[in-house]
Amino acid sequence: MTASPPVKTAVVGLGRFGRLHSLTLNGLAESELVGIVARREESVAALTEELPGVPGWTNLEQAVAECEAEAWVIACTTSQHVAVARALLEAGKTVLLEKPVSESLEEALSLKPLVKDDSSNLMLGHIVLFNSDFRALQDEAKHRGPISYIDSVRHRPASIVKDFAGENPLHAAMVHDLYMVQALMDRAEPTQFSSQFHRTVSGAVDLALAQLTWDNGPVANFAASYLTPSGMPPRGFDRTEVFGEGWASRMTPNPRPLEVWSEKAEWPFALEIRTDESGPTGMMAEELRCFCRVVRGEQAVPVGATYHDALQVQSWMARLEQSKTP
Repeated sequence: MTASPPVKTAVVGLGRFGRLHSLTLNGLAESELVGIVARREESVAALTEELPGVPGWTNLEQAVAECEAEAWVIACTTSQHVAVARALLEAGKTVLLEKPVSESLEEALSLKPLVKDDSSNLMLGHIVLFNSDFRALQDEAKHRGPISYIDSVRHRPASIVKDFAGENPLHAAMVHDLYMVQALMDRAEPTQFSSQFHRTVSGAVDLALAQLTWDNGPVANFAASYLTPSGMPPRGFDRTEVFGEGWASRMTPNPRPLEVWSEKAEWPFALEIRTDESGPTGMMAEELRCFCRVVRGEQAVPVGATYHDALQVQSWMARLEQSKTP
């Protein structure tokens, strides 16, 4: 069997995740990074130092016209997601769009005429779906029988309330767990939604609680917060427990088990992402390998990563916000 040629790829947006996408794509045998795009020349120049020879642009229209990429990763700010995705889809490109599609469900729906029925030209970036712990949990759930109860917690540093004013943990943190539950429940639509918010004295939301139930019995509880103090891991902690008929499982993917102590405690492998010279590994590498297979028509977009899945989860968040109690 002849191996497929590397997928020519480009990245739009060079913040923290855009840089990681670029470094990962540059190190994968399945891809060839042929372009990077950012609004600021300084961002392009900084990454070009790490990736010499990779051309960069600060104008998307010019990049689409001149870059030879067939597949594009969008990792810019959420407010620009739909505009950038529209430009690339209209140009006939295949796109990996970092979640969420948009800040509003209405704007996210505006892309529908451009997305193929099987979503093969638009895959959503949700690295949590490619985490090795979660993939193992999915396998266990598939052969162990029906799920009765899911409990997911995702706590992040209290400093986020000040550093990212107005960011609701329902949208910024709990969304990851909603996607995991969507995949575990094989896209089944919940029948009941409820949520509660806790606010700081200034009115900012620092804790979101939610519950989903399904007609056939399963219940899922969620807690997402900006409450962890500075002495805890810098990205807080995550835990998911799943109970079925005669079985149970617990997953604690963040932080990873490696800890280092000197003047302070450190968790150098908080997320399962590595981009060193020996070759990218972890959940971002697996997500981008999957994207390359999708581009080549060798794999369908997996459950939880289609445009239609993104719309379903975004509608869940909208219903949870509507259902919140004072």
